[in-house]
Amino acid sequence: METTFTGTEGQVIRCKAAVAWEAGKPLSIEDVEVAPPKAHEVRIKVVATGVCHTDWEYLYENKKGMRFRPFPLVLGHEAAGIVESVGPQVTKFAAGDQVIPLFLPQCQECDRCLSPKTNLCKRNWAKTQVGVLADGTSRISCKRQQIYQFLGVSSFSQYTVVPDTSLAKINSNAPLDKVFLLGCGVSTGYGAALKTGKVERDSVCAVFGLGAVGLAAVMGCKAAGAKTIIGVDVNPNKFEKAIMLGATECVNPNDDSKSIQEVLVEKTNGGVDYALECVGSPVVMSAALESTTDAWGVCVIAGWTETESMSVVVEKLLMGRTLTGTYFGGWKSVEGVFKLVEDYMEKKLKLDEFITHDLPLNQINQAFETLKSGTSIRTLIRLWEKEAPAEEVTS
Repeated sequence: METTFTGTEGQVIRCKAAVAWEAGKPLSIEDVEVAPPKAHEVRIKVVATGVCHTDWEYLYENKKGMRFRPFPLVLGHEAAGIVESVGPQVTKFAAGDQVIPLFLPQCQECDRCLSPKTNLCKRNWAKTQVGVLADGTSRISCKRQQIYQFLGVSSFSQYTVVPDTSLAKINSNAPLDKVFLLGCGVSTGYGAALKTGKVERDSVCAVFGLGAVGLAAVMGCKAAGAKTIIGVDVNPNKFEKAIMLGATECVNPNDDSKSIQEVLVEKTNGGVDYALECVGSPVVMSAALESTTDAWGVCVIAGWTETESMSVVVEKLLMGRTLTGTYFGGWKSVEGVFKLVEDYMEKKLKLDEFITHDLPLNQINQAFETLKSGTSIRTLIRLWEKEAPAEEVTS
């Protein structure tokens, strides 16, 4: 995709964004102003974004399992776009580059980035978690009011500014309306199986929750060569897609009087080798752990919750099980996303199949409804219905 930017560098840009003015209320399409990038920042034109369950959860269930983040804010953290301009001291990006913004940075300098043990870089972490960039302010404003940036990204805006350590430069030929999925859901689930869980060939796996993250985990288990992949979800409408992506069978916990962990232990003659929890529910997390076999069972928590606690029967761990969590699938974000885009371009990774709905920005609230009702996997939000030049603000 080719885009030419003329005369906007160093200028404030006025564009459209979906603003969350307060919790529990639908998003409002507003004219916002996006300031130029400061040192080590990049301003990007967002072309495509997805509506993730974390966006929905923060807007409508922000007192349940989520830490408080200030309103008003622009949500969105799974996206792809094009660099419009770069701030001072940015050396790795230039106008016209195709990029994927990242809620997890990779500065490539800190002890965590230099260690093979983790992907949890903390550059600017404390600031982006509360909706601001390195200097403590946001680059987005509306009606003379600061608008906070969700996880330092805010992809429900036609333009946004992100730190240069939270951005992956990708293949210039990659379709942005597909690879945006690698900004969150698919990377998280796929990596939960391959990077964090390290699923082995011929193993038996169970994936709890068949949304985007869970379906990507199914795909990861298949890529690892698992012989049995059991999809678990209370919505049977998701079973067909799970089978298509690699599940060998699917079960609905509501179809049996026994608990789902009992069902799986019986079905697998002792428990699964790997359980991947992709719901974000403490009850489901406990069930996933208890569905694994003793001696070597591994349970990976990929579902997101920030403040809730899960129940663990200590004996389950004493008998040799491993319980671990994953953030962004364990990928070192900048390097990992670049590679995953290449895998998609080489047809080693499926993405198109995750997109069930396609809507313009002004219908974004409909995307939240399809997510809540369970009728969508991922809705593609197109930020630009027609190509138009950015509007400068001179005062």
